Amino acid sequence: MKPAAVSGRILTPSGWVNGRLDFTDRVLGLTETHDIPEQFVLPGFIDLHVHGGHGVDIMAGGDSAQHVARAHAQHGTTAMLGTTMTAPDADIKAALQGLGQAILHRAPGAARLLGVHLEGPYLHPQRLGAQPPMVSVATVQAVRRYMALAPIRVLTLAPELDGHLEVISELTALGLRVQIGHTTGSYEQGVAALRAGAAGFTHLFNAMTGLNHREPGMVGAALAHAQYAELIPDLHHVHAGAMLAALRAIPHLYCVSDATAATDMPDGEYSLGSQAVFKCLGCVRLASGALAGSALTMDQALRNLISIGLDLDDASHRLSRNPARYLGLPDRGRLDLGCWADIVVIDRQHQLKQVFVEGEAITLA
Repeated sequence: MKPAAVSGRILTPSGWVNGRLDFTDRVLGLTETHDIPEQFVLPGFIDLHVHGGHGVDIMAGGDSAQHVARAHAQHGTTAMLGTTMTAPDADIKAALQGLGQAILHRAPGAARLLGVHLEGPYLHPQRLGAQPPMVSVATVQAVRRYMALAPIRVLTLAPELDGHLEVISELTALGLRVQIGHTTGSYEQGVAALRAGAAGFTHLFNAMTGLNHREPGMVGAALAHAQYAELIPDLHHVHAGAMLAALRAIPHLYCVSDATAATDMPDGEYSLGSQAVFKCLGCVRLASGALAGSALTMDQALRNLISIGLDLDDASHRLSRNPARYLGLPDRGRLDLGCWADIVVIDRQHQLKQVFVEGEAITLA
């Protein structure tokens, strides 16, 4: 591969540097210079919660995951987890088979699929959000069967369900990051789950018990004790004030899109697993009016974080460095010698100019 380069104000692990970044599929080096274009060079975004994009739902199986990965690369996502829905076992397996192939071979123009976020079916039936009522109780045997089809990196469960507290440590021993989500659990049950090995929280604030000063709930457990949690910064799922509280309380909080097939599409009807969802006025909802994932892209997430007061470097870390650290990926989420050349270039209005996935220049629409 022929070496390429981008110049600008570059966000390095040591801070901002004016210079030129040289790379092939990996970063080759950084040369400081004062003669730079007026643009910012950031690590590519890493999205750990993606259901769909550009009219395609990952639960459709087949090559749907590659289509979704291409759609999100257009918005600066250079690596991602394909995320499943609660569904009949056969449907989950079909989706995982498609994901397994996409994870093995990155398609040209697509973000790197790092693995799977299994969101469901191990959820509480009273906190389903947009998930259909097809829940079950997690067992190591069942999860192993899913893992044989595709590498599962993150798994969401409700820790208060019978047997789930015990299974958290077993799943963690398999290398999974177990997240607390879609839960009616109390503060005490959240703390117990963290002590058992749970690593984070799925779409913090949404589909879980909220914070009250006498009953802190699952949100209270996260704010008081979590090192990591994911948050949807579309300014619809969570109020800006609540976002700022979480960003201040949780050291390594990172942001996700929870994007659906409606992302990058006009208003209308789309699929989220087996359910119809409707995009209107920037939101995605069920027919009942309940929020059902989002239409968020990661470049818009960056702009939203800046709009509520974050500095550009802090906003970038929430979309790249922190999720990479959460998955234990030292060669992603940072622009440093030997790291993958996952690069986003933005202008001073924080609009995308260029995207590189493992050194490949993505042609932006």
